[in-house]
Amino acid sequence: MPLTVVQLLPALESGGVERSTLEIAEALVRGRHRAIVVSAGGRLVPALEALGAEHVRLDIGRKSPFVFRHARALRRLFRERAVDIVHARSRMPAWVGRLALRGLPAGTRPRFVTTVHGLNSPSRYSAVMASGERVVCVSDTVREYLLRHYPWLDASRLRVIPRGIDPKVFSPAPLPDAAARAWAAARFPALGGEGPLLLLPGRGTRLKGHADALHLLAALRGDGSDARLWMPGARHPARAGYVAELEALAQSLGVAGAVAITAPTAAIARAYAAANVVLQLSRKPEAFGRTVLEALSVARPVVGWDHGGVGELLRAWQPEGAVRAFDAAALEATTRAMLANPPAPVTMPDSLQQMQDATLSLYDELADDRSHGA
Repeated sequence: MPLTVVQLLPALESGGVERSTLEIAEALVRGRHRAIVVSAGGRLVPALEALGAEHVRLDIGRKSPFVFRHARALRRLFRERAVDIVHARSRMPAWVGRLALRGLPAGTRPRFVTTVHGLNSPSRYSAVMASGERVVCVSDTVREYLLRHYPWLDASRLRVIPRGIDPKVFSPAPLPDAAARAWAAARFPALGGEGPLLLLPGRGTRLKGHADALHLLAALRGDGSDARLWMPGARHPARAGYVAELEALAQSLGVAGAVAITAPTAAIARAYAAANVVLQLSRKPEAFGRTVLEALSVARPVVGWDHGGVGELLRAWQPEGAVRAFDAAALEATTRAMLANPPAPVTMPDSLQQMQDATLSLYDELADDRSHGA
């Protein structure tokens, strides 16, 4: 039976939440369902619409009491489009969505799903993400976190569905990949040279561990290595102050000429291929750690702090890359070992297809419950 599914999130700019939203929209359209996304918009809207999905612009992610005025428009959308499933992916959109749903008759009310993409601080505000009729956990780490901090939560409502990567997009590349490295160096001359290239992808926030990567680079270069470091995603107009701090740190460590702090790249798979080692050094445990799977799929060794979803993935796929959190000496030793003797490449499954199939099965399960009067 064709379904109409509405996904709610703050915006469609960039990031793992946004990518998952597009991936599920793609699967819905492919399965001849109707996919609608509600957000404040952003640079990924054209990509969403190119998939055959529909975007409705509502600023439901702004942390302000005034955002609840959008509940009426959402309720009208749910009613007019005969929506079957409402899937909230962030806290404020979930609160607005719940308010909209409460105004609909129980017999026609869409089913409510949430996905917990992050390890948010436990609070009444965050608890809305545990309130779905089904709560998707992007890792076992998230499931354990929810059960520990929300003891009232019925574990039977939880579904662990890890985020997915497409091995056709993140396909294995030779190590080293001279063509990919030349491409990177042509874009950013600081990435040239004969030494190894470290890659730390991630947005410009202290939580991503950019400073740890700079200290690691300084340690490697201190022994005569011509190591270089690329940090795509760190540079953003709204984070100019933070970027200036990183540049000052690089200067003080004597590595400024060997670092590229750049905006996000759409060619992230090629960036992985250009690297010798990929770093995942988030200072706060992450819910998942998609970059670990992406890098491993491109046949690149990953070195990361052994906590949260990143540690979970490394222990499962490449345990030699898991480093005790914040142990700088162990980080340096592990990175040197990876550079000297890269581990055998890992054959990654098509986890994107698995994630899409599992999510659509969850929608079918809830829709079937409603059709039987649940």
